[in-house]
Amino acid sequence: MISDLNMNALWMPFTPNRAFKQAPRLVKAAEGMFLTSSDNRRVIDATAGLWCSNAGHSRPEIADAVSQQLRTLDFSSIFNFGHELGFEYSERLVKYAPAGLDHVFFGNSGSGAVDTALKIAMQYWNVKGQGRKQGFIGRHKGYHGVNFAGIAVGGLPNNHKGFGQWLIVNHIRDTLDIKHNAFTKGLPENGVEHAEDLEEKILFHGADTVAAVIVEPVAGAGGVILPPKGYLKRLREICDQHDVLLIFDEVITGWGRTGSNFAADEFDVIPDMITSAKGITNGAIPLSAVFVSSRIYNTCMEQAKEPTEFFHGYTYSCHPVCCAAGMATLDIYEKEGLLTRAKTEGEIGSYWQDALHSLTDLPQVVDVRNYGLLGAVELRAPKGQEGTIGVKALSTCWDKGVMVRGIGDAIVMSPPLIIEKQEIDSIVSVLRDVIPEITDPANVAGTTPPV
Repeated sequence: MISDLNMNALWMPFTPNRAFKQAPRLVKAAEGMFLTSSDNRRVIDATAGLWCSNAGHSRPEIADAVSQQLRTLDFSSIFNFGHELGFEYSERLVKYAPAGLDHVFFGNSGSGAVDTALKIAMQYWNVKGQGRKQGFIGRHKGYHGVNFAGIAVGGLPNNHKGFGQWLIVNHIRDTLDIKHNAFTKGLPENGVEHAEDLEEKILFHGADTVAAVIVEPVAGAGGVILPPKGYLKRLREICDQHDVLLIFDEVITGWGRTGSNFAADEFDVIPDMITSAKGITNGAIPLSAVFVSSRIYNTCMEQAKEPTEFFHGYTYSCHPVCCAAGMATLDIYEKEGLLTRAKTEGEIGSYWQDALHSLTDLPQVVDVRNYGLLGAVELRAPKGQEGTIGVKALSTCWDKGVMVRGIGDAIVMSPPLIIEKQEIDSIVSVLRDVIPEITDPANVAGTTPPV
């Protein structure tokens, strides 16, 4: 019983704790596409947990692999020691990465992967004798985790305004342009010129001071903001022209979310590094990876000034149980063809697209954005309530049997890749009921501000 549950000890992340504990939403079980709430309701998971459970929940294949590994080798330090599974998993994993990204460095979270990638960039330029290249360029509305490096290059003010930005950093503008691109299916036609902002920033600071640019191919926590056609290719060209590394944060877009292994493959733009987490183990066990180009890796190895080439790592890097979960997850992706199932031109991807865009007839809807199995429905908030509608959608949809995310005035979704048409229909049916309700001025007064 919720009334008997003491919630005082737990400080919840990214949550208005006081409000939540007055009216908690508790999950007690999950299987496939569905969560089971504490009051025994079946709730469709339209968020894959938190962009994580691409193969659906509680997969027995992963549970069995983890259980067996715990009984065989539960832990072994990766500092000056190793285990065969770690090397086997790494060799298998890089085969899924874009061509040339042939090396992998493991961590525990997407936040940690971003820190690792930025430090690798600095290490690379240091060993090349270009140690002045210590600055980074991120993007407005970008999310790169919550460690100090990630909040510096990230472009969400709430995440850094109380903590500072402890890197040399600047930000290019985001690509959200509802005025010119509203209701676009797939990638927007307008906005490739926004990439030129990067060259302006590089020239302002001097290319000899900029180590890397980091962007999400699709900005997830910013509200599913898509790159205009040609935009990512132009970023790549500018980075090459000025000898600046390009990092794609694919913690969200990796592992089939866009219809390919990685968004880099889907959009045919190969960065110098990719950060990955979440779907790498189906969210079952914390694991992250940075895929690194051979050019960077070989330089760091061959030109290292110390026997230990890179003074960085985590206690749980390459954890054997995480590797076992990752191996089992790859087996599922391969067996069920999940990494390409979300393609926008495919059966499920196109059905998802058409279903979301069927909501455009609602007068409260000002934009629908989608690619693969990502989607956002942007709403017109009543005057004085701007920025609060998404969180209202979260709670109201939950009550009606669907888990979504609320970001600003957008309803954001990223369902498991196993989703079927009937589940898409159920999600959209609930949204059609909820949207008029939550945008009625009489129902939004006093809404808790979003985090």
